[in-house]
Amino acid sequence: MNAADEAPGGGIRLLIADDQALVRGALSALLGLEPDIEVVAEVGRGDEVLDAARASQPHVALLDIEMPGIDGISAAAQLSEHLPGCRVLMVTTFGRPGYLKRAMQAGAAGFVVKDTPAPQLADAVRRVAAGLRVVDPALAAESLTQGDSPLTERETDVLATARAGGSIADIARILHLSEGTVRNHLSSAIGKTGGRNRADAARIAEESGWL
Repeated sequence: MNAADEAPGGGIRLLIADDQALVRGALSALLGLEPDIEVVAEVGRGDEVLDAARASQPHVALLDIEMPGIDGISAAAQLSEHLPGCRVLMVTTFGRPGYLKRAMQAGAAGFVVKDTPAPQLADAVRRVAAGLRVVDPALAAESLTQGDSPLTERETDVLATARAGGSIADIARILHLSEGTVRNHLSSAIGKTGGRNRADAARIAEESGWL
């Protein structure tokens, strides 16, 4: 069975989401040249993905991770919940093992990096549309070696909020926590990441794909 068998009319309807217009346009042009792939929607923000998918009814959504509004992993979770028939293929510049785990947990069926050659990317779209999983092999191996994020959900929230700067009081207000609780979570997160301070801990967690 191939992807065309799964798509009405023999074509795969594709949504592309990337905040860089040049990259988005290049992906659309390259994949649009494929005889069995039709680009039906393009968006530049994560919080535009669900509405665009509802309007265009794609078979596959090609999502970048780093986008304004919400990130691609959150957008994948929304599609998984509200449009489970739309398969998600994550494509990103940042081949971070933590991203792979989070993307799969959010319901993504595939994960590739942006320097994937166009023929291989088109094949990944076809395989995902056909109900298969596609994962960059080098990233999969690294992900297995690294293991899961050591951070709890609340430590992740606190560290992600701290990444934007601001005082302990600011973080406490945003997350509706006490300042003491924020300090405790930050201290724990710093210890688990091996960071020198909260900024370093946030950097390490981000580079690992945990934030």
